[in-house]
Amino acid sequence: MFGLASAAQSKPPEPPEPPEEDATLTEEKTYTFNPIEANKHFKIGNFYFKKGSYKAAALRYREATRWNPMMMEAYLKLGESYERLKDQKQARETYAKFLELAPDAKEAGSIRRKLAELERSESRQP
Repeated sequence: MFGLASAAQSKPPEPPEPPEEDATLTEEKTYTFNPIEANKHFKIGNFYFKKGSYKAAALRYREATRWNPMMMEAYLKLGESYERLKDQKQARETYAKFLELAPDAKEAGSIRRKLAELERSESRQP
């Protein structure tokens, strides 16, 4: 009787969090269009971004763009990740790709302003 009560009170173990950075993402692969795989990496990227792990998020968003090169949301979040990592060059390139894919997106105006700011700040650096 005591065994049943203690078993009912114990919680199931928490699932382990995915590793911070996955070494398999840096290996050379052949990519073919796969929106399911792209969405999976995008969602994992969002998890890391919300957690503040911008390097891990950037790796996942980059992976999403490799599986689906037209995934404008992944380019947008990738640019934000690079901004948080203070990688202005990568942020600028990624935002430019976003605008190439979605010039009329609702975020396009704010991204154009960010691009202008990034270019101004880069021109001020020695």
